[in-house]
Amino acid sequence: MAELKYKPVSHDHERFLKNAQKREGFRRAYEDLEEEYILIREMLAARSKSGLTQEAVAELMRTTKSAVSRLESAGKHAPSLTTLKKYAQAVGCRLEIKLVPDSCRNGSAGRARKLRAG
Repeated sequence: MAELKYKPVSHDHERFLKNAQKREGFRRAYEDLEEEYILIREMLAARSKSGLTQEAVAELMRTTKSAVSRLESAGKHAPSLTTLKKYAQAVGCRLEIKLVPDSCRNGSAGRARKLRAG
């Protein structure tokens, strides 16, 4: 297989956010997708570190470049765990998922205690 060289497009995320936050409704929409954006940044960083293009990842996953492109974008697409595992393996990583207690939501913790108590 030929050597693949990936050269990411430069992106000043801080400048993008500063400009975008001037638009009405942006902050709430961005916050609603915050977890997805975090995952996507991790995915892009892993792919960049691996030196692979979307085409190469698609080949390793046995899918199409457009499917990888959708996977690396936030919004309406919600990938399955199987798909995320395939992506992680393709870029030389393993998928790790955690449930982290939300310290800001004491109400949900209180409801869980009530349910356990019967």
